Amino acid sequence: MLSLRSSLSSATAALRSARALRSSAPLSVRFMTTTQYEYILTSRPAEGVGLLTLNRPKALNALCTPLFNELNAALKEFDEDDSIRALVLTGSDRAFAAGADIKEMKDKEWQVPRELVTLSTIRKPIIAAVSGYADHSAVRAPITASGPILIHLLSLQLGGGCELALMCDIILASPTATFGQPEISIGVIPGGGGTQRLARTIGKSRTMELTLTGRNWSAKEAAEWGMVSRVVGEGAGVVVEEAVALAAVIASKSAIAVQANKEAVNAAFEHTLAEGLRYERRIFHSMFATKDQKEGMSAFAEKRKPTWTHS
Repeated sequence: MLSLRSSLSSATAALRSARALRSSAPLSVRFMTTTQYEYILTSRPAEGVGLLTLNRPKALNALCTPLFNELNAALKEFDEDDSIRALVLTGSDRAFAAGADIKEMKDKEWQVPRELVTLSTIRKPIIAAVSGYADHSAVRAPITASGPILIHLLSLQLGGGCELALMCDIILASPTATFGQPEISIGVIPGGGGTQRLARTIGKSRTMELTLTGRNWSAKEAAEWGMVSRVVGEGAGVVVEEAVALAAVIASKSAIAVQANKEAVNAAFEHTLAEGLRYERRIFHSMFATKDQKEGMSAFAEKRKPTWTHS
């Protein structure tokens, strides 16, 4: 079996290669979609990578129902596209997502609960690149200026924006990123998984403190608590570039193995350890029925680069 050290070395080399390529030429983004959206943009910034950009700048990408509907449709389209093997979710430089749209929600009565975002059903890893505000207060403030799964965060991402990040598989943050679940300050509680995913990620005590007080927390704290994968360097666009580079490394692997790995890791949050270990073993043994297992192990033995068929 391929050693963990060899696997990590290969991934590191691929990531360095992507960074070197990025330093010699600007990030090229080819816009593509079979559907015209009003609140999101879709593109292919690298081989095998799909990029989804929230595009409601006047409202700082506040999460309204039409935006959710478009995001779900675009995610489904990418998930069904075999040429796309990893996704990046981002917003604008000023705002990833300024929480839920309070103006849309304030007069609502009781409704039958439903899942607004279908990120948890997507087979492919999602890397969210989140920039700018993600804060209910940002929606109320005057506006004067005009996304495995990975997330890149530049400034504030609070409330619904924080929950959207938590739905993704990998979160990358800039040094200036700020997180928060401020719903308690407007008389409600998090409704997009904030009390559940956050508690499973950073623990009960911290989640209680943060959701009961509405206190924000920094990218440094998020990294120390294990909420984000890592904090990237400073500069506009850096976190998106890092997210795309990481997605490209993931997209270079066997798609069937990547999706199986994502499924196994997510099972850890649903099962006991004993159940999770049995689940992992079943998936591991099932991989020996794939062509990519034969190719990957043969390539390793023959000291050559594997040619994946994703089957």
